Amino acid sequence: MSKKALLIIPPERFNEDELFKPKEALEKAGIEVTIASTKTGEMIGDFGGKAISEKIFSDTTATDFDVISVIGGSGTNDHLWGNDELSAYLKKAHNNKILVSGICAGSVSVVQTGLLEGREVTCYSVDVQKEQLKANNVKYVEKHVIAHRDIITGDGPDGAEEFGKALVHAIN
Repeated sequence: MSKKALLIIPPERFNEDELFKPKEALEKAGIEVTIASTKTGEMIGDFGGKAISEKIFSDTTATDFDVISVIGGSGTNDHLWGNDELSAYLKKAHNNKILVSGICAGSVSVVQTGLLEGREVTCYSVDVQKEQLKANNVKYVEKHVIAHRDIITGDGPDGAEEFGKALVHAIN
């Protein structure tokens, strides 16, 4: 049975590198990728790139996937931070031993679940994100990727390729 990944993007202004580089790494490894958001249809990235959200993430079953990843971009702060539905979804996935991950602002969405309390996390090195980590009692570390056994965080566009490889490695 082939492995499956769910990449959750904001409904506007996702980061292209943070979506497309991990997606490519996963697909090259034979992992089936589904893109989801808070709505379906065409989403426009921070730099005008386009992606199709096939599903509303909350309409999917977390346990159908081997990894769930929250993708960053300026829209993530507006639409996915403080999103109770997303938090509950990620917690349920984690409780069912599904690998939960996030990159850049998406790392913050994962941190907001409380699942990483007291642990090391990476995100984009900007105050607005680092302050969220501090507020949720996690330790910021400046690295491209921090891979715990159950949760992986990535820092942003520069680490997007490494983040994709870490996801593949973790579920293969």
